[in-house]
Amino acid sequence: MNAPGPRVLVADDQELVRTGFRLILTSRGLDVVGEAADGAQAVELARRLRPDVVLMDIRMPVLDGLEATRRILALGLTCRVIMLTTFDLDAYVYDALAAGASGFLLKDVTPAHLAAAVRLVDTGDALLAPSITRRLVERHAARTPAPRVPADHRALAALTPREREVLGLVGRGLSNAELATRLTLSEATVKTHVARIFAKLALRDRAQAVVLAYETGLVSAGDPR
Repeated sequence: MNAPGPRVLVADDQELVRTGFRLILTSRGLDVVGEAADGAQAVELARRLRPDVVLMDIRMPVLDGLEATRRILALGLTCRVIMLTTFDLDAYVYDALAAGASGFLLKDVTPAHLAAAVRLVDTGDALLAPSITRRLVERHAARTPAPRVPADHRALAALTPREREVLGLVGRGLSNAELATRLTLSEATVKTHVARIFAKLALRDRAQAVVLAYETGLVSAGDPR
């Protein structure tokens, strides 16, 4: 018997979009547990329904998707958020990742890609490759060169020197295999280091690790890969 698919909450102010996504996902074995027409509803439904994945439109009334994402994740929920928009703008991607989202999709995504994206982030992977995330963050960093260091990121001090080194390399977009080669370690050891870093810093995936590395100044735009 196949394991049940992730439980999904769809948040979009357009009913037609919500209906379309629900039909696409349910036809592919995914359970849509709720629909929200604005960001405030999304926060309340996420709190009450505890979905595994939230499909979150960026532009919504009452509360936009970015702020709704921040509030949902501030509740300590384990769900992952995929941001949806009709606008392919780097600033939105950066802000979504900085808010804690695990991925980013345009609304013209194919049905197969949409379902695959939901399943992917539910496993703990980021929807954007770290190398792509790095390029996006660098372009943002070029406009705002001074790193921002939120108070909750002081936990960097809890990292060992090796873990800080690993986080810096993750921030430069290196994969686990590339990290293993660079540090002369086994991939299993690298995975252990990465898992410990994520646990200590409450990171959900590698894309957020890239953002954090830039936010704290651990990595700067233009650093060699």
